[in-house]
Amino acid sequence: MHHTLSHWGLYEVVQDVDGPRLVASAKDPDPSPIGLDQLSPTVTRLRVKRPAVRRSFLEGRRTEGHLRGKEPFVEVEWDEAIALVASELERVIGRHGNSAIFGGSYGWSSAGRFHHAQGQIHRFLNCIGGYVRHRDSYSHAAANVVLPHIVAPLDTLMAQHTSWDQLAEHCELFVGFGGVPLKNAQVTAGGAMRHHVREGLEAMRRAGTRFILIGPLRADLDVGGPFEWIQIRPNTDTALMLGLMHCMLKSGRHDSGFLDRYCVGFDTVSTYLTGRADGVVKDAEWAAGITGVAADRIETLATEIVSSRTMMNVAWSLQRARHGEQPYWALITLAAMIGQIGTPGGGFGVGYGAVNSVGTSKLRMTGPTFPQLANAVSDFIPVARIADLLSKPGQSFSYNGNVYRYPDIKLVYWAGGNPFHHHQDLNTLAAAWAMPEAVIVHEQYWNPVARMADIVLPATTTLERNDLGYAGREGHLVAMKKVAEPHAQARDDYDIFAQLAARMNVGPAFTEGRDETGWLQWLYAEAVAQARKLGMALPSFEEFWDAGLIDLGDMPEPPVMLGEFRADPKAHALPTPSGKIELFSATVAGFGYQDCPGHAVWLEPDEWLGAAQAARFPLHLISNQPSRRLHSQLDHAAYSVDGKVAGREVARINPADAARRGISGGDVIRLWNDRGSCLAAAAIDDGVMPGVVVLPTGAWYDPDRSLEVPLEKHGNPNVLTLDRGTSSLAQGSSAQTCLVEVERFEGGSAVTAFDLPEIQARAS
Repeated sequence: MHHTLSHWGLYEVVQDVDGPRLVASAKDPDPSPIGLDQLSPTVTRLRVKRPAVRRSFLEGRRTEGHLRGKEPFVEVEWDEAIALVASELERVIGRHGNSAIFGGSYGWSSAGRFHHAQGQIHRFLNCIGGYVRHRDSYSHAAANVVLPHIVAPLDTLMAQHTSWDQLAEHCELFVGFGGVPLKNAQVTAGGAMRHHVREGLEAMRRAGTRFILIGPLRADLDVGGPFEWIQIRPNTDTALMLGLMHCMLKSGRHDSGFLDRYCVGFDTVSTYLTGRADGVVKDAEWAAGITGVAADRIETLATEIVSSRTMMNVAWSLQRARHGEQPYWALITLAAMIGQIGTPGGGFGVGYGAVNSVGTSKLRMTGPTFPQLANAVSDFIPVARIADLLSKPGQSFSYNGNVYRYPDIKLVYWAGGNPFHHHQDLNTLAAAWAMPEAVIVHEQYWNPVARMADIVLPATTTLERNDLGYAGREGHLVAMKKVAEPHAQARDDYDIFAQLAARMNVGPAFTEGRDETGWLQWLYAEAVAQARKLGMALPSFEEFWDAGLIDLGDMPEPPVMLGEFRADPKAHALPTPSGKIELFSATVAGFGYQDCPGHAVWLEPDEWLGAAQAARFPLHLISNQPSRRLHSQLDHAAYSVDGKVAGREVARINPADAARRGISGGDVIRLWNDRGSCLAAAAIDDGVMPGVVVLPTGAWYDPDRSLEVPLEKHGNPNVLTLDRGTSSLAQGSSAQTCLVEVERFEGGSAVTAFDLPEIQARAS
């Protein structure tokens, strides 16, 4: 059977009379339909066919970055394009050094281990002297930075999450702060093999587990049966957790023995909870005033949690907010007070439902990785600070206990990902994007980042090349055999960089004398060596390639997160300064950050429903992950388009909020605040709590530039979201801290399907 792999699933390739098509894998009980359209004419229509250069840039006018996204392109031959890119790189390096190059690659460009654009561009840029890079992730930057100070790195915890079968056998109560959204669990970086989150939740329900969803959206949990929904003001989960802690402390039902043996710093936390630190008692009444959850329900919930074998999970979305470090720190503190960390079915989770792989029992190994080599440039940015990087050269920023400066970027080289999807406050980003002297992009489609470039090089898709697929914790190796020939003049990223490397006299360093097949064999040998360390013998590369798929099997024992630490905290000490769970971190406290002190605290967000500005912007915008695409990938595919109304993304709003504004289902609405405005189609939904509006991310950025203040036409919420770091500690994305107003829209700005940009003939 011929398979191909994407981040949203394993697909079978069927050869029809009209050519190949994709069908869901028969091995998958809950397949995602997102990737089935990849070969459709609708998707192919927007392919980049030939190298293209923005007109004035081709004419040598490099000071007109403000014309990016507004000017026609001119197609050129590959040789000219390679020469132009190489000359731009040499010019910038010669005049400004490699710290003037930002190597942008963020996103899910390919599930393959070799043709993943991020690895390709980083290796190439390292071969020519290095580049300014990013750290962390838009998805979970706050968690990435704060969790090592408290318990362990996020990746370590993700690999250890207690398995779904252990939860079904032992968990009596599952409390989901932010839920377990099945739409998010369609994907795993590197490829989801068997979608098991739905069956895991349903097996727990059948076994008698009781579920409580704490969040503003009822759709964030689906267990195939009833559950309790506790509505809470967005961005206030930390206050609720602190109120629960105080209830347990007041009643004396916290586990002092666990706190003494496995944790440090509870005395400081206790002083804060009781108000001895600041004069404010963090009791249920206090928490109710902030969260909107009734005080008596907070008190009974505390009793239910401590009286059951309880698993508490916090969604990644909660840390994508101002002070996003705090709900994670608070959840771990709450779980420590209960004392069930390391038990089957109890403790805490920081990723159930975030991606498919969390909770699996499949055998785990790192997997082969295309080597990126060493970067000679030390400069970096936290990933969500790109607009600041481009617009504020030389300005200082704090990050994880140190102070750094933004370098002066003259050239952006981007391959893989779409910053005009995942970044916040896109009007500010667009202004910053005009500042570099050159923007070079590899792209498959004429999406927003391609339209905002100076040079666009057409890249192949996953289906047009051979690759090796593997995702940690999914337990399979996949031979990703080429399904179709490259479209028009598209080339593999590897081939593009190999040509550039040869022209810039670093060809052998980049290729090491290997072609695609040679690198696939090298990567497979890495997998063989890793498997051997786990006691497994893999077949030869030729046998693997012929078979197409290897199932690595399950772990000998189903995982229980931090089970070994609980069994012996000395032999299995945590990678924290104390070797224990640090409910108070002297390290973080020593940084002196007012917006992230040394233990979990309630800090009022910049924008929330309890803020003064809510009088002007009375709706909290939730810009969550879409259900019909992965971020912005394949937004133009039929499956994504079919979920829209007249080409616009759908915004869901509570019936009372809609009635107050005269909005009916299907109406075109305008969402706005002081940062920007966008259009969407309204859907009335009583599963959205009052005071909240939901507009998923991923609609391709499409501003009406004829207006003095651009109006985004397709429903991209990131023209509205706040571009400020979570705190001085992590500087992560704070997209979920956002107030807006909504109104019916009667104006123009008609939306049409994305079309090809204007491509002009070259002047003679």
